[in-house]
Amino acid sequence: MIFVVITCHKQARHETQKGTDMKMLVPFLEKKMERINSDKAQAMKIADRSKRMSTDRYQSPLSERYASKEMQYIFSPDMKFRTWRRLWIALAETEKELGLNITQEQIDELKAHKDDINYDVAVKREKDVRHDVMSHVYAYGVQCPKAKGIIHLGATSCYVGDNTDIIVMTEALRLVKKKLVNVIAELSKFAEEYKALPTLAFTHFQPAQPTTVGKRATLWAQEFILDLEDLNHVLDNMKLLGSKGTTGTQASFLELFDGDQETIDRIDPMIASKMGFTECFAVSGQTYSRKVDTRVANVLAGIAASAHKMSNDIRLLQHLKEVEEPFEKSQIGSSAMAYKRNPMRSERIASLSRFVMVDALNPAITSATQWFERTLDDSANKRLSIPEGFLGVDGILDLCLNVVDGLVVYPKVIEKRLRSELPFMATENIMMDAVKAGGDRQELHEKIRELSMEAGKNVKVNGLENNLLDLIAEDPAFNLTREELQKTMDPAKYTGRAEVQVDAFLKNVITPILEDNRELLGMTAEINV
Repeated sequence: MIFVVITCHKQARHETQKGTDMKMLVPFLEKKMERINSDKAQAMKIADRSKRMSTDRYQSPLSERYASKEMQYIFSPDMKFRTWRRLWIALAETEKELGLNITQEQIDELKAHKDDINYDVAVKREKDVRHDVMSHVYAYGVQCPKAKGIIHLGATSCYVGDNTDIIVMTEALRLVKKKLVNVIAELSKFAEEYKALPTLAFTHFQPAQPTTVGKRATLWAQEFILDLEDLNHVLDNMKLLGSKGTTGTQASFLELFDGDQETIDRIDPMIASKMGFTECFAVSGQTYSRKVDTRVANVLAGIAASAHKMSNDIRLLQHLKEVEEPFEKSQIGSSAMAYKRNPMRSERIASLSRFVMVDALNPAITSATQWFERTLDDSANKRLSIPEGFLGVDGILDLCLNVVDGLVVYPKVIEKRLRSELPFMATENIMMDAVKAGGDRQELHEKIRELSMEAGKNVKVNGLENNLLDLIAEDPAFNLTREELQKTMDPAKYTGRAEVQVDAFLKNVITPILEDNRELLGMTAEINV
């Protein structure tokens, strides 16, 4: 800083010597100091970020490397505890509107502090009482002394805990849906672009009848569409727990409302409406059914399975040098083999997908082992399995979006491999042409079998090119010239209805989905590592 100031004075003296008015130096020096302060502020931000990135404790890779900021916020303490306060406000408003002695002044006080969570007070209180909900009831009451007596009135811990879980999962499903729709959109563009490009298909990873590059992409897209259908079903049927009390009987509200059944029936629908939901579960124990978590986790696992399948195909195609995932200019494929271009992103998709698929067992087992109206052995598991399942799928979909958007296709390599196998696949057409030229179908079939074995040996044993067409042209039984045989070697003749199927699929299946979800389109994904 001293150096910069000295430099400024030297420049100022130089300007003075040239006859510049001294008043002009003031804005010049101010500008220099602004830049210094700006640089200092930036350095402080970097230092602060480094301080937050603790290096002496475990950090989840899902947060540090893979999941987006948007998904991380959904499962953040801010989202959780602000939702708790919204729920307490909704409960208080409902009870006031239904006749309890709660004032608007108390409601307004609660609203005034709905977002500024006094975490320090809650943390200190929890050390004493060992109860997270009551710690935050206390902390809210500290900020709202006039309303503290009506916070959480008639409710149990699951009123804020379980309803918040439903709200958070709903928001997370909406973000997953947005990303899933965009992956489907990118796949549809890819399918359209390459719908007519013939490529060798594989069954058992052995050469099979040709398809097109675009048709193969529709198979990936269709699996994601099945996932979207499952997601929509679960999302459309998400319901709040409501306020059911300690065992689901709403006994506390019978006391609060003097046994007025009609008034009590209005509580859950009013809370649901205030929180943006259409309804609450009709019956429950203390918690909502943990079957809900199972349904949600199964949707995530289904997306992971679809992504895994696509990523496997891309990895195999990259090995064949036919298709390649994006590769940055300065990206390093191997610390030892500098020439390598590994399908790192597709491999990461597969890796994260296995995690999410296995993670789905947690909610399933938890749901199956709950006792009667509730047990607490669900809590610690839920804190891990649900957020991490969502963070994992979030990272997977970002990777899918990035990979599909940047897929590189090598038509010449694809054509070369296809033509090396095409003579075998053209033998049925060749046989038909030979029969039309006067040959015997059964004799020709045996001839083709024998010549195919000889050509196969030439390729596998001798390491030479496929010479089946030459062998057929030399055999008088076929009565076909090499030129006539070559006419059968147009790859497009052997892709069946692949191109037509792509057009129909895009028009009849994908286009309606994209039109219904047009407000979700336009996402891009940034991959940091």
